[in-house]
Amino acid sequence: MTDDGLRTPRLSLRRWRTTDLEPFAAMNADPEVMRWFPSALDREGSDAMVGRIETHWADRGFGLWAVEVLASERGPAPFVGFVGLAVPRFEPPFAATDPCVEIGWRLARPWWGLGLATEGAREVLRQGFGDLGLTEVVSFTVPPNLASQRVMQKLGLRYDGVFTHPGAERSDWWAQHVLYRLEVDAWRARTEASGRTSP
Repeated sequence: MTDDGLRTPRLSLRRWRTTDLEPFAAMNADPEVMRWFPSALDREGSDAMVGRIETHWADRGFGLWAVEVLASERGPAPFVGFVGLAVPRFEPPFAATDPCVEIGWRLARPWWGLGLATEGAREVLRQGFGDLGLTEVVSFTVPPNLASQRVMQKLGLRYDGVFTHPGAERSDWWAQHVLYRLEVDAWRARTEASGRTSP
């Protein structure tokens, strides 16, 4: 970790800039990007989300990083979405650490399918379990969102059941969420095993 954020071979995970607001709003208005969320966001709602992200950073000392692509088969890009850690805005209806910390990501559609979410999230887990001293992270999404669940599985998170989102009515299509979690000991064992098998 540096003062500017986190680095991976292809990505810079950095704090947000005012120039990120417009492309982030475009992302949040894309029905495909927002397919598994309750609704798309207009510009006001998108900007408000960035405001909440910045408040979370100020309050917690960690948060959602803006993702900049430094190099890829599709070239560089100054902003493609976010990946990071956040304390959910609701009281978790499942067993969790206090505070409960979620790992999450959202990328613009042209940058899907390149493994960028997984690459960025792996570095975020190193930050969380290393620098921040977390003992557990969780992640969740609606059951049909198989792409995000594949990322969770690649990161080593294990499926831990289904819960009803506290912000939803039981009749809402997005009320049911699948829960995944990863404890620090499991992450450490996985990381050590990966290091032993690397060439």
